[in-house]
Amino acid sequence: MARVYNFSAGPAVLPEEVLKEAAEEMLDYRGTGMSVMEMSHRSKAFDTIIKEAEQDLRELMNIPDNYKVLFLQGGASQQFAAIPMNLMKNKVADYIITGQWSKKAFQEAKKYGNVKAIASSEDKTYSYIPDCSDLDIDDDADYVYICENNTIYGTKFKELPNTKGKTLVADVSSCFLSEPVDVTKYGVIYGGVQKNVGPAGVVIVIIREDLITDTPLEGTPTMLTYKTQADADSLYNTPPCYGIYICGKVFKWIKKMGGLEAMKAHNEKKAKILYDFLDQSELFKGTVVEKDRSLMNVPFVTGDADLDAKFVAEAKAAGFENLKGHRTVGGMRASIYNAMPIEGVEKLVEFMKDFEAKNK
Repeated sequence: MARVYNFSAGPAVLPEEVLKEAAEEMLDYRGTGMSVMEMSHRSKAFDTIIKEAEQDLRELMNIPDNYKVLFLQGGASQQFAAIPMNLMKNKVADYIITGQWSKKAFQEAKKYGNVKAIASSEDKTYSYIPDCSDLDIDDDADYVYICENNTIYGTKFKELPNTKGKTLVADVSSCFLSEPVDVTKYGVIYGGVQKNVGPAGVVIVIIREDLITDTPLEGTPTMLTYKTQADADSLYNTPPCYGIYICGKVFKWIKKMGGLEAMKAHNEKKAKILYDFLDQSELFKGTVVEKDRSLMNVPFVTGDADLDAKFVAEAKAAGFENLKGHRTVGGMRASIYNAMPIEGVEKLVEFMKDFEAKNK
């Protein structure tokens, strides 16, 4: 069976050479006589795996020394609670709502303090990023929260909000390692890895050390306290060892590809092929305001639900998997993360042209 072109929003396509390398090491990891799936997280072999993964990530993102890197479980959604629990000193936070995930994070945070939505693009089905240059930020806000790339709706913050000196917290799940980033502009950057970096089950949290507190909100579980995890170097309990091992391989692959500048160029080139086609197509239309388009997630529609369904079915039969849009919006969505080869996008566009010719 040939590999398909997998446009899934996550769990998503991984670099083929990473999968092959993992397959070769499946039964015997570097002479240990066992798989990484089987080894103790306290072993010397795993200690090397997690430390190297962290070091490679620090190099890729230029993470300053005063930031901790945590490899955690519970996915990005568990951070919706961990963030207010750990960061709410004044019990005040401001959220910018640009899609389903920031909305869920906002609703979760409301359990812990006085939380308000200071900007939203819900009025136009999250098809744009609101102007965040002069927001009504609370003087007591402990942080300002964004979801930087919106997987479902295909929008991306091209400019970070003006937080007026307040700590910026960003969920970067679906744009993680897709382009260079200035870590110093954030207090916390976090993301589930199952889109651009590894298999589901790991969330990476990059947090400035001064935000790691001895005194989170009363009732914060030990496991959700950043200090617990930071003091134990992500080994407070058994971490998702195999997932971290694959992430480490992906970090090395990105370095080999030329780092984040090279990734950005590669991703821009891919996205341009698809957006250029959508902009001139008579049948297919992109759903996002041009200036706010994501390089990672490209939603599009024909305007006819039956035709959309026909397209998804025929695309699947032709080897293009997971093009159906999220259930909340319908239509189609092509997620074209780092590991999606350019030829996958080129072949998809060829298929779309052919479908258009037959169905207009």
